[in-house]
Amino acid sequence: MNTAFSTLIRTASHEQHREAETSTFMSDLLGGRLGVEAYARYTEQLWFVYEALEADAERLASDPVAGPFIRPELLRRGALERDLTHLRGADWRATLTALPATEAYAARVAACAREWPGGYVAHHYTRYLGDLSGGQIIRGKAEQTWGFARKGDGVRFYVFEDIGNPAAFKRGYRELLDGVRADELERQRIVAECRRAFALNTAVFHALGEEFPLTA
Repeated sequence: MNTAFSTLIRTASHEQHREAETSTFMSDLLGGRLGVEAYARYTEQLWFVYEALEADAERLASDPVAGPFIRPELLRRGALERDLTHLRGADWRATLTALPATEAYAARVAACAREWPGGYVAHHYTRYLGDLSGGQIIRGKAEQTWGFARKGDGVRFYVFEDIGNPAAFKRGYRELLDGVRADELERQRIVAECRRAFALNTAVFHALGEEFPLTA
């Protein structure tokens, strides 16, 4: 097979990626048509997903498949918690709740982290490379719409202070994907899990859209 694995993943999940980006909730959020409460609620949902992604990171660091992807400069949970403190107050954990769609998403990530390193890589890829790319658009819009300080509290989730050159980092990440230790069948399973990851993420957007509908 001549197609690079990183290219295969990107093209195979393109449709789901596009659907997630153009969901009604995300379109309304980026269009400035929703209040800061919707942004805060979205940030809460992200916490559950990244808790699942990062809870087993230390253990997975020694795994031959997932290990090369565990990079401390990517970890987002601490930044999310700082954002939630800014958005919700110091007792943000007391009111933190996950939507059913978020619970399903986080449960799948956690299951892969425990049982299937290849599946974990699929979720790692869809989240972190998205944060480095489209996430920067969300940060800019949030700063503009709700007045957060540039790269400050409220948007720190999207700020990768230890990655000086995101483009170079993403190239290196794709090289890791191309060299992932997996046979052809396992690579097909990883691609399928990428599609599943995007579908789970889109389900969260749909649930948020129902919670924050635009009134005519």
